[in-house]
Amino acid sequence: MSEHRRKPPQPQGGGRAAARRAAQQPTGRRAAPHGGAGTGSPSDAYGQPSYGGRAEARRAAQRGSGRRRAAEAGGAGAGGHGAGRRGTGGGGQGDPGRDWGGDPGKRRLIDYPRYNMYGWRRWVPSWKLITGLGLGFAGSLMVAGTIGYAVVAVPDPAAAAEAQNNVYYWSDGTQMAATGGEVNRQILTPENIPSEMKSAVISAENKTFETDSGVDPMGIARAVFNMARGGQTQGGSTITQQYVKNAMLNQEQTLSRKAKELFISMKVDTRLSKEQIMAGYLNTSYYGRGAYGVQAAARTYFNKDAKDLDASQCAFLAALLKGATYFDPAGATEIDRAATPEANTRRVTERWTWILDEMVKDKRLDVAEREKFRVFPKVEKPKKNAQLGGQIGYLVDLAKANFINNNERGITVGDLTKGGYEIRTTFDKKKVEALQKSVQKVYKENIDPEKRPDKDTHVQFGGASVNPENGAIVAVYGGTDATKHFTNNADETGAQVGSTFKPFVLAAAMQDGVRDPSLGDDQGAESRTRVDPDKSKYNGVNKLKIRNYDGTVWRNEKNEEWLQTNDGGESYRNITLREAMIHSANSPFAQLGMDVGISNVRQTAIKAGLREESLVKGNVPSFSLGISSPSAIRMAGAYATFAAEGKQNDPFSVTEVKKGGEIVYKHEDKSKTAFSSAISSNVTDVLKDVVEKGTGTNARLPGREVAGKTGTTDGNKSAWFVGYTPQLVTAIDMYRMDDNAENKNRKFLEMFGTGGQKKIHGASFPSEIFKDYMTVALKGQKAVSFPEPEPLDAEAVCGAGKRCSSPSPSVSASPSEEPSQSPSASPSEEPSQSPDPEESCGRFDWNCDPVGGQDGGGDNGGNDIGGTADGGATDGGVTTSPSPPPGTNGNGGNNGGNDGGADNGGFFGGAGG
Repeated sequence: MSEHRRKPPQPQGGGRAAARRAAQQPTGRRAAPHGGAGTGSPSDAYGQPSYGGRAEARRAAQRGSGRRRAAEAGGAGAGGHGAGRRGTGGGGQGDPGRDWGGDPGKRRLIDYPRYNMYGWRRWVPSWKLITGLGLGFAGSLMVAGTIGYAVVAVPDPAAAAEAQNNVYYWSDGTQMAATGGEVNRQILTPENIPSEMKSAVISAENKTFETDSGVDPMGIARAVFNMARGGQTQGGSTITQQYVKNAMLNQEQTLSRKAKELFISMKVDTRLSKEQIMAGYLNTSYYGRGAYGVQAAARTYFNKDAKDLDASQCAFLAALLKGATYFDPAGATEIDRAATPEANTRRVTERWTWILDEMVKDKRLDVAEREKFRVFPKVEKPKKNAQLGGQIGYLVDLAKANFINNNERGITVGDLTKGGYEIRTTFDKKKVEALQKSVQKVYKENIDPEKRPDKDTHVQFGGASVNPENGAIVAVYGGTDATKHFTNNADETGAQVGSTFKPFVLAAAMQDGVRDPSLGDDQGAESRTRVDPDKSKYNGVNKLKIRNYDGTVWRNEKNEEWLQTNDGGESYRNITLREAMIHSANSPFAQLGMDVGISNVRQTAIKAGLREESLVKGNVPSFSLGISSPSAIRMAGAYATFAAEGKQNDPFSVTEVKKGGEIVYKHEDKSKTAFSSAISSNVTDVLKDVVEKGTGTNARLPGREVAGKTGTTDGNKSAWFVGYTPQLVTAIDMYRMDDNAENKNRKFLEMFGTGGQKKIHGASFPSEIFKDYMTVALKGQKAVSFPEPEPLDAEAVCGAGKRCSSPSPSVSASPSEEPSQSPSASPSEEPSQSPDPEESCGRFDWNCDPVGGQDGGGDNGGNDIGGTADGGATDGGVTTSPSPPPGTNGNGGNNGGNDGGADNGGFFGGAGG
């Protein structure tokens, strides 16, 4: 009989009651308890549990057979393995379906993962754990804060006044200059500092100074809010914090230094009175021009003691605390090109006015007293350190700017003024001396202000020499003396570069090609014809009518045509671009720039290394003839790209800086490929011919290959020569301008008759200086030849996104034999706005029939109207070409004067870099 149908065995004893109880139990299979042999119950043989009464039996029945756990493993009873549906018996395992989260384990001191939870709940920390951790973290901060507060010391203003030298080294490791050893500072007691100075600083920097605890968390939020509104801002730091920062020699922007600054600020606030803190702040702050402390600042800017300053003068000094580089009316263009005297004067005047008004608002200055100060106070001119005379001052300024604008540690001018830095430069002492002697020789032999006061006064020279391999500046000539002539002529002049700009036009034409007018203005799928300097021919006739690339005549906003002149009225019929460069003919390059597109020419110059802000804005034909005003350093650096076979390196003057034996800055070479070697080698080959048989023959060096270009601007107001060998690139500029004059609208002066010559050309004094200097600079070095020009592959030049074709060996149509004698009107000095030459430039001058007319003239700098009789310069120059309108990043004619002038885009950093 089946076990399921078998009657339960009769009990051995107990009577009817026991039998009745047994009959009431379920009969399903159960896993027998292990070790059941020791019970003696009749039910043990069938895996039935024994119960102690009705209540327990009833509870067991309610749970049901499907809800019980398997019997625990253990004894040596019958079977040893249960037969129930849920358990496995002898394995001693629990129900595998109950604990989805795994074994909860035991309770621990830190209950995580949680011992009595299953699944995802095990991983959610309890509120007790979160609270405990929060309290522990807060306690740790309190302990750390207490320790930090205990170990920091209150700064001593007198100790902060001590400084070390900054030592500058030549490229060979020998010392060039030591500056900063004697900090211009005098400690004043609180009673000797005028109350107006304290009031001005509180109103400008920290209105809650007298009531705060040294650290003002709300100050940071207030500064951010004011900045968001675009208004004047107070610093996020309190005066106490700024005093502590000034007194700490380590100015690195690190978390540990900031934390230390906070602890010291709190300690200072408890140890010192507000009067002492204010005096410490004013005695340790940097006011520019090497002046530390309010007494030194009063002497530097007003030539009086601090106790004698009035409220207006105090407001000015308070304005300087925001950053003397950008608020000193004298400017600081050696640090940042944006810090011009004009821009700085505007900024400091606005802040000076705001501070005085805030003092009135804060009831720290009477309204009647405020009315006395409506005119900006007169400020003394800066005085140069005598030990930085000659060229040394220019070199130090360049190195300082290079370091300040490129270090990643946030080291400022004020930090550098405190001293302790070892600055290793790229300047070669022998080359610097050779360049200076070459300029002085030409000046001494030719320039005589006493003999020709109206011709030879205010003659200026500038120069820069760069290693094309890496961009290192090895020499500069900044002017007669850095302590007398403050403008660095190698880095900032505003002098237009003239025809020395033409190589960039040729490079753009070889790289981008000229546009096909038959395909419209779709720049994405335009067809280009590659330009070859020996195959592509252009019309070089004098008074050439400049056309857009689609063949229409270019007109300015007054609907006037433009007639491009050549120097001396020379005409060159259908000449190659190589010949046009050799003779420095203007007409072919003015038209070529229109055909390529002015924007392409601009981008090519930038890729070569010129700064965008130094290039004239607007798309006028004369852009290709050099109406922009890059610096000599940047021109040398851009020509170095051709000398280095297309590799461009930004010019630099500092290789390494140390402080306390630690390297805080190291120059990294960041060479970029600007042009293919084919383009650069062809440009160099053309420029070789300029020196060998063109306008640059005065620059030839016996036994060496030299490439270069002359440049002279319209009105004969500047002259250039930029040339190079494979080992060295040098740019020389010459102009007349009294940049020491008080007149803010200084102008470049004509050089007709200067030096006893009818005109000053790039082929004259600048090329003579180049030859004399390069002869000495390259002495002892092996003569190296330029690489042979590579074939210009059309696809490689024009790129995959353009349809390219090879150049035609000659023009497709002959120009008119004679120019017309009836031009529509003399051209305007301002650029055309319609049509935009950027969108409508011409191709090869197939149909260009020159039209005669007036010489057109006028200085492209926007100063004069008449111009010269021959309408141009010997080197092709800029001649009478349309110029951008006033207010744009101008034409450079006034060096920032009447028409806005072109910013020459200095050497380092900031706007000018």
